[in-house]
Amino acid sequence: MKPSRAALLVAATALTPALLLTTPAFAADPAAAPTTATATTTTATTASEKPVDEMSEEELRAAILRILADEDSGKGVAREANEALDGTVEDMREFLKTGYRLAQAEDDRVAIARILYQAQQNGDKAVIREANKALDDGSPEAARAFLETGYRLAQAEDDRVAIARILYQAQQNGDKAVIREANKALDDGSPEAARAFLETGYRLAQAEDDRVAIARILADPTISDALREAAEEVIDGTPEELRYFLETGRYEVDA
Repeated sequence: MKPSRAALLVAATALTPALLLTTPAFAADPAAAPTTATATTTTATTASEKPVDEMSEEELRAAILRILADEDSGKGVAREANEALDGTVEDMREFLKTGYRLAQAEDDRVAIARILYQAQQNGDKAVIREANKALDDGSPEAARAFLETGYRLAQAEDDRVAIARILYQAQQNGDKAVIREANKALDDGSPEAARAFLETGYRLAQAEDDRVAIARILADPTISDALREAAEEVIDGTPEELRYFLETGRYEVDA
């Protein structure tokens, strides 16, 4: 029986409590999808391309141990592989022919549920749409295609929307560095450029603009001595310190 959407989301939430700590401002890398090893087909083979039905017991065991040694193998694959190793020769053969593919599909659905949960927290509409499509399809092939290519492309779509929002706000604020770097990312057009801007480029460009803004404050001869001292102290600070000063700290100084 195919797991229900609610059951998958509960499993994903239980397995990834750290997701609750993620914030969308300068988000951690959602493009780094939870991945698992590529599933075998019903004609799974060894490195020598020997058909499963022709493998000896030792060869079957070695093939399954290789799957277990793969760090990308998920819990479903590990469970079914160990059960096969504890069973008969036919159990091992059956695992390589069909059980591996089905266990991989189970792990893939859990991985997609994790991605879906995070996308819902971040409001990533394209990822939500494509993840739901893969889960609704229900086939191992659809789940694998989403994890291998669909997630990356959907995340890139959401990232471009996020950058467009940032660009609009930067234009309202006159933030030249953010405008420059956002346009670079959009002009590049690759998922990697969009993700790099959101993960690091935006933060650094905003810091560049914030230093300029603080320098303007310092250039104003009418500011108080306390504000001047605070601005001089923070201008070489971290991006977060610069942002806090402009949003809150400068008003606290003269309060």
